[in-house]
Amino acid sequence: MTGFAAAQSTEHGWGLRVTIRSVNHRFLDLHVRLPEGFEPIEPRMRKMLRERVRRGHLDVTLNYEPGGKAAVGINQEVATAYLDAVKELKKKFHVKGEPDLGGILRLPGVIATAAASTEGEMAKLEESVARCLSEALDKLDRMRENEANHLREEMAERLKRVASLANDVKERAEHARPAFAERLRTRLGELLSEAPVDPARLAQEAAIAAERSDVTEELSRLASHVQQFDQLLSGAPDVGKKLDFLLQEMQREANTLLSKTPGNDGDGLEITRLGIEIKSEIEKLREQVQNIE
Repeated sequence: MTGFAAAQSTEHGWGLRVTIRSVNHRFLDLHVRLPEGFEPIEPRMRKMLRERVRRGHLDVTLNYEPGGKAAVGINQEVATAYLDAVKELKKKFHVKGEPDLGGILRLPGVIATAAASTEGEMAKLEESVARCLSEALDKLDRMRENEANHLREEMAERLKRVASLANDVKERAEHARPAFAERLRTRLGELLSEAPVDPARLAQEAAIAAERSDVTEELSRLASHVQQFDQLLSGAPDVGKKLDFLLQEMQREANTLLSKTPGNDGDGLEITRLGIEIKSEIEKLREQVQNIE
């Protein structure tokens, strides 16, 4: 489910900001971006995210700004190595001028922050990040909950549409049954007039033909799936994959119903049209279900 949330805090002289961007995805796909030196904190952040979010593509970014003298230091060994490298390059290529001190300080590893300092400072920093991330997740949940309410209403309307179309199919199928029986009797009469036929075999084939055109079972299963879908949509937790499975089964019943459409006359064509509309509504529901955990 789509959403955006951000949280920031200032603790122990550190400025932290966590942003979370979420878009639809069938599974949970995490992308966490951290400043250099924050790698030890990443496992805890991923654990928190997995506990709070089940589906979606999440881009999580942590920004860090040190504050105060205690939070910043110079890694002199790294800085010396960079300066030595600059001197060698100047000597080799006969380059004049002095190195840019600001540029040296921006090179990786020169500035040593609290994130790369003592274990005690790292533990404090980890707790600060966890609190900031938790706040951002709370905001994301509220945004996603608002979107879910609108999505639930829209899906409920489409579900009613599927149930209404299925009821129309049932009425049309009952209306078409006598016409189908008459066509079957006419065809059997033609066969009997052309050549002798075993009556037992003839009755068996007639029963098979009638069964193949009967959509009662498909409509019954479709109604059951619609009912289960509605119950899950009413507020059960972690329903995304369950709803997706139900929609697969509903689509299967719709396909079978279309394959059993009796004849190509008025009722048969109308049943085909209704079956195609049912499939269309189910497909739209499947697109929306991808947004649901």
